Amino acid sequence: MSKGRLETFSDGVIAIIITIMVLEMEAPHTADWTALGSVRHVFMSYVLSFVLVGIYWNNHHHLLHVAKHVNGRILWANLHLLFWLSLVPFTTRWMGDTQFAAEPVALYGIVLFCAAIAFTILVRTLISHHGKHSDLAKALGADRKGKISLALYAAAIPLTYIHPAISCAIYVLVTIIWLVPDTRIERYLANHTP
Repeated sequence: MSKGRLETFSDGVIAIIITIMVLEMEAPHTADWTALGSVRHVFMSYVLSFVLVGIYWNNHHHLLHVAKHVNGRILWANLHLLFWLSLVPFTTRWMGDTQFAAEPVALYGIVLFCAAIAFTILVRTLISHHGKHSDLAKALGADRKGKISLALYAAAIPLTYIHPAISCAIYVLVTIIWLVPDTRIERYLANHTP
């Protein structure tokens, strides 16, 4: 089965997710610079979520670039990932509107944790379909960044109840870890493509 429809559909869903997030931001009701302070929490949560969704889009693109074809299991694994990403606008808005209160920050972490698990499942499903000796399997290797991210998200969720700022700092840390583009696939293909 060709991977083209999967890539196109995923790109469209991710574009809609980003569009919903920006449409959820309400402008201040007055026309002075100080009014922007009233929406700073919403804006900060939007920036974090925009970057995170962008990171998923970037890594999804690289992942499917090296995949040769897909099957039904891969389609469902991809939908699983898109489901969790589709919840990001809701949790982003709730977190911003409540000025990073504990429960919204915890739910945001749960969504990020589940999205990371879903991405891991997608990777494992692709590797299973293409074989453990495929270019994809060799390019990804042990996936330390993915495992570290899962551990950090898992730690951040209960830490929210100690102080939400700790969890937010962890979410930012994971974002920074992934902000540096994951070049494992590009490096592998550059070194192994004739």
